[in-house]
Amino acid sequence: MALLSVNPTRMALMGLKVRKKSAERGHKLLKDKQDGLMQEFLGVIRTAKELRSRVEEEIGKAFHAFLLASAWLTDAQLENALSSPEAKISLQVETKNVMSVRIPFFTLEKEGNPHSYGFSGTNALLDHAITKFDELFETLIQLAQIEKQAESLAIELETTRRRVNALEHKMIPDLKETVKYIKMKLDESERAGIISTMKIKASLEAQENVAH
Repeated sequence: MALLSVNPTRMALMGLKVRKKSAERGHKLLKDKQDGLMQEFLGVIRTAKELRSRVEEEIGKAFHAFLLASAWLTDAQLENALSSPEAKISLQVETKNVMSVRIPFFTLEKEGNPHSYGFSGTNALLDHAITKFDELFETLIQLAQIEKQAESLAIELETTRRRVNALEHKMIPDLKETVKYIKMKLDESERAGIISTMKIKASLEAQENVAH
């Protein structure tokens, strides 16, 4: 704690009391925001963990399916089938405001058929593998979205935590200490003024007694 650089006057005391009340109200609002952000962040982290597990599982299935397909096809057949894809994808990104945090949301748009190769010279195993990779890509986009959301929330959470700590451990204690100090100084001045008045009164009374 440290005393703020202000003159110990009643006007300064009133101003500091207003600032202290405002700081305490701001601290409560930020603390509530911090708690809300933490709850939201933990929910996003749980979802991200589930998606990571799902991605790992789908990667394994997709590559397994592709290995089975490639075992029945020559390199030339695979290259011929996959060299001219007709399917197209585009990614739309929009942001929504969640507790003053800009959260990204991804929308995947697809055009065309991923199975655009001729069926002669390929087999159903390749069709299955392509489908698995198509599903995997969608899950990867979902994971990228949720991890970006987690990153945005984590940054805002850390910023809010620092502001809460600054108010709780620095600004509010300094204001309280300064208010206490000014009150003490004003009380001392008031007592000194009373004592001075009493001395003057006593001196005047003594002079009146001498005169009589």
